[in-house]
Amino acid sequence: MSKKALLFINKKKPAAIELAQEIRTVLEKNRYTLDIYSNNEKTNNNPTAMDLSISLGGDGTVLHAARLMGPLGTPLLPVNLGSLGFIAAVLPSQWEEVYDKWENGKAIISRRLMLDVSVERKGSLVYKGCCLNDVVVSSAGIAKLVRLEVEALTACGDRIKLGPFRADGLIVATPTGSTAYSVAAGGPIIDPEMDLVIINPICPFTLANRPIVVPSDEKIVVLVEHGQRNPVILTIDGQLTEPLESGDKINIDRYPKTLALIASDRCTFYQALRTKLSFSGGTHA
Repeated sequence: MSKKALLFINKKKPAAIELAQEIRTVLEKNRYTLDIYSNNEKTNNNPTAMDLSISLGGDGTVLHAARLMGPLGTPLLPVNLGSLGFIAAVLPSQWEEVYDKWENGKAIISRRLMLDVSVERKGSLVYKGCCLNDVVVSSAGIAKLVRLEVEALTACGDRIKLGPFRADGLIVATPTGSTAYSVAAGGPIIDPEMDLVIINPICPFTLANRPIVVPSDEKIVVLVEHGQRNPVILTIDGQLTEPLESGDKINIDRYPKTLALIASDRCTFYQALRTKLSFSGGTHA
């Protein structure tokens, strides 16, 4: 029976096209039909359910693929064509070995939390999407304060006020996204398979506003206060932007599905920490 696979390519990586042809040859021998997407080109075609997806690039290519494949429940094999990434971990020379393990049910699968994001404006839904790394609410200008009200809705129905925040912006990050923008803004590094969310203000006006870690089953609500001095924007995974207006309510919740990453496990994560951040933590089984 024929199977379907989707290949995500970063065409800015010189080796991507050549490796894509190699992958096509192997998959077609294994009775796959293969579609190819480029994250450097816009497309109006939304992918349907697939048996497998593969990304050729770096972590940015993985983020692009995750927003499309996560909702479909399609496993993603991230082949790294750049420097050692926190998410893209499989070397080009290793991809076929990892693919064979996956076909035989022996590959390591890392389940990653994703976030569901929506924007309400005057009672109407104006944006809905999902992400793997983070959601950022910030000024469209440089180093401009925004004023935000933030609260968490617990699984028991309680409302917990987390602030007003006066800051250059606010990051709501998954454990996978903890090593991205959030860590640069002073947030904690989180094991990627933990089940929590980081709320991290960017350059807060007061030192009382510090990063907060909350359970993933709590819904985060961010209200854009009236009287902003500069335009405010929503950024998804550092790749998608959406203009916001005063009074907009951003709802951030756990996405119903996790992303299944093939051969990008906790050991790979800690190896990347040691390499990229000179992290000296011990080995993890």
